[in-house]
Amino acid sequence: MALRIGDTAPDFSADTTEGRIAFHNWLGDSWGVLFSHPKDFTPVCTTELGCMARLKPEFDKRNVKVIGLSVDSVDDHRRWANDIRETQGMAPNYPVIGDNDLSVSMLYDMLPAETHGTAAGRTPADNQTVRTVFVIGPDKKIKLELVYPMTTGRNFDEVLRVIDSMQLTAKYKVATPVNWMPGEDVIIAASVSDEDARRLFPEGWSAPKPYIRMVHQPRA
Repeated sequence: MALRIGDTAPDFSADTTEGRIAFHNWLGDSWGVLFSHPKDFTPVCTTELGCMARLKPEFDKRNVKVIGLSVDSVDDHRRWANDIRETQGMAPNYPVIGDNDLSVSMLYDMLPAETHGTAAGRTPADNQTVRTVFVIGPDKKIKLELVYPMTTGRNFDEVLRVIDSMQLTAKYKVATPVNWMPGEDVIIAASVSDEDARRLFPEGWSAPKPYIRMVHQPRA
């Protein structure tokens, strides 16, 4: 069954490069980013894991735990980490799930449920659909899914931007407009009446249309 935004992220236990975890327990009260890869020792994925290592302090600031997944064994992941360090300047400083039996990839609907066997003998093309970013909230619900083709490296600055938006809109009754960046004006949520908006946003707002009410970004 396809996973959708708002669904509970499936729980699982798995071996990782930092030991065995139970996913929901590992997340605790944090947000989470699970990003997946079709095979170890592939070029685009090598750049992605290195980039995520460099950006990890930014995710830490936002109370976001990062975890990778690749369709190979933990031992292969550890060998791959040396290549990532050599070519990208940093090795993964977050756990990477070993999915040699494909169980997590199938649980998250990245491979067909009828897929059989293990990662042995499978090529990146066989696993090309294992290229998804899941952002998961503290309530264990899926907040975002981004699916990429094998030939296009992911933009993790965009993942950070979306997390900033989701964390802001979870706290305040606002939405963020196209290309929004932190600090820019936001939209008062459509569910908020003008009467309630006057109470929540006493400084007022601009409204090019009655249904587009722009206000300065709320601050904690």
